[in-house]
Amino acid sequence: MSQIEFELRGEYIELDKLLKANGLVESGGRARVLISEGHVQVNGQDELRKTAKIRAGQVVSMQGVRIKVLADPLADPLADGRVQS
Repeated sequence: MSQIEFELRGEYIELDKLLKANGLVESGGRARVLISEGHVQVNGQDELRKTAKIRAGQVVSMQGVRIKVLADPLADPLADGRVQS
């Protein structure tokens, strides 16, 4: 099984867009069909929601390919308003 590491640009990416962004499908429509037919797993569980929000730390699998989703390297760790001491 091949593995891809995908760095987020923000808080999340929708599942169909993730598949297209990594070249696993030729179009968003094809991604949505594969998802609705049960060919895509998120963290080992079948995922049928086409626009499921995929966040850092999750692993998406489809047809022998695993996508490990990494945090946005430019994200501000204090963006949620908490102050580090």
